Amino acid sequence: MHQPSTLTTTEPAVAQPAPVRRLLSLDTLRGFDMFWIIGGEDIFHVLAKTTGWAWAVLVAEQFVHPDWNGFTFYDLIFPLFLFMAGVSTPFSIGSRLEKGASQSELARKIITRGLILVLLGIIYNNGLFTRTLDDIRYPSVLGRIGLAGMFAQLIYVYAGRRAQYGWYAGLLLGYWALMMLVPVPGCGAGVITQECNLASYLDRTLLPGRLLRSNHDPLGILSTLPAISNALLGIFAGNLLRADGRTMSQQRKTGMLAIAGVALLLLGWAWDLAFPVNKNLWTSSYVLITGGLSLLLLALFYWVIDVKGIQKWTILFTVIGMNSVLIYLAGKFIDFNHTAQYIFGGLISFLSSDTAKGLAGVLALLAVKWVFLYFLYRKKVFLRV
Repeated sequence: MHQPSTLTTTEPAVAQPAPVRRLLSLDTLRGFDMFWIIGGEDIFHVLAKTTGWAWAVLVAEQFVHPDWNGFTFYDLIFPLFLFMAGVSTPFSIGSRLEKGASQSELARKIITRGLILVLLGIIYNNGLFTRTLDDIRYPSVLGRIGLAGMFAQLIYVYAGRRAQYGWYAGLLLGYWALMMLVPVPGCGAGVITQECNLASYLDRTLLPGRLLRSNHDPLGILSTLPAISNALLGIFAGNLLRADGRTMSQQRKTGMLAIAGVALLLLGWAWDLAFPVNKNLWTSSYVLITGGLSLLLLALFYWVIDVKGIQKWTILFTVIGMNSVLIYLAGKFIDFNHTAQYIFGGLISFLSSDTAKGLAGVLALLAVKWVFLYFLYRKKVFLRV
């Protein structure tokens, strides 16, 4: 069964308002991650397009997903968010277990939250009653967060520490075995092209509606399995950070996160030789590499913010991180571009160069979104699913 540990700080419980005390480094890292999703990457795309500077082009290329195999920084954003959902689990659900909450009660809330995110993801993709049933895309970013996070949290509630590690490794090895050993009709076994792989075949066979690509969906059924391990790794990190400070110093926690991150990176790139790194299929090597980078980023943010106490700058990202789901959904319902143009368009028109105009436009859009989130932050309005 779950093994409790001493609470050192507090993360929000499932479907509860934001608490008074939070792990600041986690909120900051979540906001840093969301910053790129809400438009931060456009800074480098504009510089690359308007200046042609080699370094700008190089950085901008890191904000484009590879067509199939390969890895860029942009491929880290989604699994990093899943990882952070796992980190908060021991602080929220663990504390409730220690206070006597029943496993079945927590499981009901976890499942409800997961299904709500799946539903929100379908609405985000398709709107309400705007498409015919055969034109609806059911897989989604929110759906994967909901399902992968849900299963990881259920494992946390019902399995002990050793069993959780077993689930982590078993999911990665099991997914590798399925993808490489199970033959696909018309393709055979061990083929992982877009057309010929088990995950795409199952999505074409089992998923109703349409796929993102005609013959493949990167957020389909089978590839949800290894994504659970991203969230489980976050749970392991959360267990470490939540450990009693009297038995494990913050410096030691930071070092253990960093060492584990480097180890997973090495394992991931070694596995790439046999099972290529591929975000579209969420391959096991991809999970290890994104997990390693997630641990290293968490170690860096934790050391700077919680260990060294350098915190004044964090407001830039915590405002975003504490309402990450809301700002992700808001882009579908609020025309931030129109607001930014209305407020700043006149000033931007006075700029002479295309580079200055492009950068000013991106910064204006980011400013409008940030001020919107800051207003909600000051009013203590947080969307908690």
